[in-house]
Amino acid sequence: MHSNTHKLLHMVYFWLKEEHTEHDKAQLIEGLQGLADIDLIKAIHIGVPASTLERDVIDSSYQVSLVLQFDNTEDQDAYQIHPTHLAFVDKCKHLWQRVKVCDSISAL
Repeated sequence: MHSNTHKLLHMVYFWLKEEHTEHDKAQLIEGLQGLADIDLIKAIHIGVPASTLERDVIDSSYQVSLVLQFDNTEDQDAYQIHPTHLAFVDKCKHLWQRVKVCDSISAL
């Protein structure tokens, strides 16, 4: 059984609306940067698909990704209702058509 002291990675993938522009993408990235002000977040990575070798197992269909590290599941839960996070969602949700979230704690 895992305790809640394991670091948690919160990985989010954004698919912008089909008619998106580079301005929309930049606006999403700018909105994501504002999340770094939340003190519960221990590390943040905002990215775009890497130009790695094409393989069947790689999904590079998203436009923007976000990886956040938290000290534990409680901090990630608190992040979900943090006013800065809620303001980001409200401000930017019109930009995406799909979001996929994967949360992970260490198996070791």
